[in-house]
Amino acid sequence: MIGIVDYNMGNLASVKNAFDKIGVKAEVVKEPEKLKNFDKLIFPGVGAFGDAADYLKKTGLDEAMGEFINTGRPVLGVCLGMQLLFEKSEEFGMHEGLGIIEGEVVKFDKSRVKGHKIPHVGWNKMFFAKNSPLFNDLDNPYLYFVHSYHVVCDEKYVIGKTIYGYEFVSAVNKDNVYGFQPHPEKSHNAGLKILENFVKGIK
Repeated sequence: MIGIVDYNMGNLASVKNAFDKIGVKAEVVKEPEKLKNFDKLIFPGVGAFGDAADYLKKTGLDEAMGEFINTGRPVLGVCLGMQLLFEKSEEFGMHEGLGIIEGEVVKFDKSRVKGHKIPHVGWNKMFFAKNSPLFNDLDNPYLYFVHSYHVVCDEKYVIGKTIYGYEFVSAVNKDNVYGFQPHPEKSHNAGLKILENFVKGIK
């Protein structure tokens, strides 16, 4: 059973619909004590980092997420959900994240994006930096992005990169925790394949 974590920041319906399309049962979960009932978690999100981090702490979802991860069960963070896995973000001031992965979230550098608009919106290519079960039967696919901030972290966690004026981290993995900056649920067949690989290829 896949749990889709609801912390008032997600496009939850489209995520659930994506799992319906691949024939996988997924359920939206809001109560921290219920996270333990699932085999894997999707941690989606769209919105401001600080508001999301505050909500996670206020509701106890931050501790419940940590406890779930400590059991070794897989978690996939998507967009804001990926960014919240890190230690901090500079979005609208400095805010603490969950600290699951070492690194921080920074705004796109206007001086380096070479005329591209911020936010980064639309289809772009992900280049695989390392082999991962999430990439089974995929070859550097085009995926859908919507973001103004990106992750900076140690190369040892980086499994995917994308170029938007300059190269940035677009997919990460630390042990049983994965993160994707693009939205698989909005990325048509390639995105559905990533979700299917998460379900079937990640133990």
